[in-house]
Amino acid sequence: MKKFLLIAIPMILRAQAPVTDERLLHSDNEPQNWLHYSGDYSGERYSLLDKINTSNVKNLELKWVFQARSLEKFEATPLVADGVMYFTEAPNHVYAVDAKTGREFWDYEYRPSRDARVCCGSVNRGVAILGETVYMGTIDGRLIAIDAKSGRPNWNIAVGDPKLGYAITHAPLIVKDKVIVGVAGGEYGIRGFIAAYDAHTGKEAWKFYTVAGPEDPQAMKTWAGDSWQHGGAPAWLTGSYDPALNLVYWGTGNPGPDWNGDSRGGDNLYSDSAVALDADTGQLKWHFQFTPHDEYDYDAVQIPVLVDDTWKGQPRKLLMWANRNGFFYVFDRVTGKFLSGSAFTKVNWATGLDESGRPMRAPDMSPTPEGKLIYPNLFGGTNWYSPSYSPRTHLFYIPSWQDSNMNMAKMPAEFEPGQRYTGGVPRATNMRRGSRNTPDENSAYGAVLGIDPQTGEKRFEFKMDDVMDGGILTTASDLLFTGGREGYFYALDARNGKELWRASLGGSVEAAPITFSVDGKQYVAIAAGHALFTFALREQ
Repeated sequence: MKKFLLIAIPMILRAQAPVTDERLLHSDNEPQNWLHYSGDYSGERYSLLDKINTSNVKNLELKWVFQARSLEKFEATPLVADGVMYFTEAPNHVYAVDAKTGREFWDYEYRPSRDARVCCGSVNRGVAILGETVYMGTIDGRLIAIDAKSGRPNWNIAVGDPKLGYAITHAPLIVKDKVIVGVAGGEYGIRGFIAAYDAHTGKEAWKFYTVAGPEDPQAMKTWAGDSWQHGGAPAWLTGSYDPALNLVYWGTGNPGPDWNGDSRGGDNLYSDSAVALDADTGQLKWHFQFTPHDEYDYDAVQIPVLVDDTWKGQPRKLLMWANRNGFFYVFDRVTGKFLSGSAFTKVNWATGLDESGRPMRAPDMSPTPEGKLIYPNLFGGTNWYSPSYSPRTHLFYIPSWQDSNMNMAKMPAEFEPGQRYTGGVPRATNMRRGSRNTPDENSAYGAVLGIDPQTGEKRFEFKMDDVMDGGILTTASDLLFTGGREGYFYALDARNGKELWRASLGGSVEAAPITFSVDGKQYVAIAAGHALFTFALREQ
């Protein structure tokens, strides 16, 4: 029997209407709220709020702080619904607080099983909401429905076996009456999948395996022998959704083992891919693989960004993707047709992309037992942190690492159920500043890039003093909010990248900011270090 701890707080929630499917579908009609992990279904992370603007942003001041009890990384993006903020702290602790004051209404703590396998910290990146229920995934592979008013759990179901390495670390995605999640655990040789569950009962509605197997015999041929059985390809970040097409777009992680591909010859579908799935059935409509036969740990779990714009003079439904492998892509999201791609950081593992978007692998650039210097390093040109797109500036904003490298070495790889792969160790690497063995030892840095999607050209670069681990938010007043490992929270001019304001938060920013309003006042919130900070304009 699973254990949980519920602490009841005798506070009264603000008046709150149920967050219906209709509200989620038209969340742009209520910009005072932040109802999705990425703001809305598109993944643009763009807000229509404009009371904080380029002229007065310098007057931002701290309004309240929530101090986490956990010492794990605080990577959560909050939700706000009618003045109530819902967020998680690691590993699986949910809070409901007054978004205006930070006053706590309730908290619910789920204590994961000791069988949980942790790869990169016991993190949790957020919750989803539908009706009067909040949904959270857990690091021991469970999905929990929690009453949004009382904090009491309604149901708790198993998604994957934690003994084998299955975990859920991202915020679920609500589509109609379904809760959709993917699984983490590629380092343990899981067979990755994305699955949908009935929001009322927790019953599984469909499952799509991100490692092709017997139910997909043609794609299964891209895995040598039985390597598909433990091929990884986890889906550990939240996807996006196009209601008009009824398609869910999701990114998948690297194949296993990561730096040694000898045992898994072939392209290894559907690892390192964008997949477009029918939201009702989970049927694959199209896919695109960014890094076939990945030997560099270039997970393609980044947020898919859906943009309706003109392309070559014609209206088109676009999908934009800044990938960990160092390339920025634009697709037709109806068909999956590759439209353009260009490198946004230094890349030496590929010489470019062919007409279909497939990378042209550079000769002799696979990891070796002695080690091979690869650009970008395993953290990539970008990673899981959220990008943004502004329909005002028509720019795509990438939280990036520039000029990072790694001396990648491989060793014999072995699979043992429930244990991490042993197949590769990065050597002589300074993750912050590049490789110590190269002349450009201090060349790597974090940066916000403003990219013109029509050309792939860089319009501006805002350089940071340290690694870029924070997500990006843009607004209708041409503001861009972000942060990094150096502990600063920035407001930039989204048109040119000029710094307008900053605050020192005393801890690494490894989450994405949001903006919302209560009683007509606009706020901006960001997690940093072990606390959640909320800002608003100074009273005149």
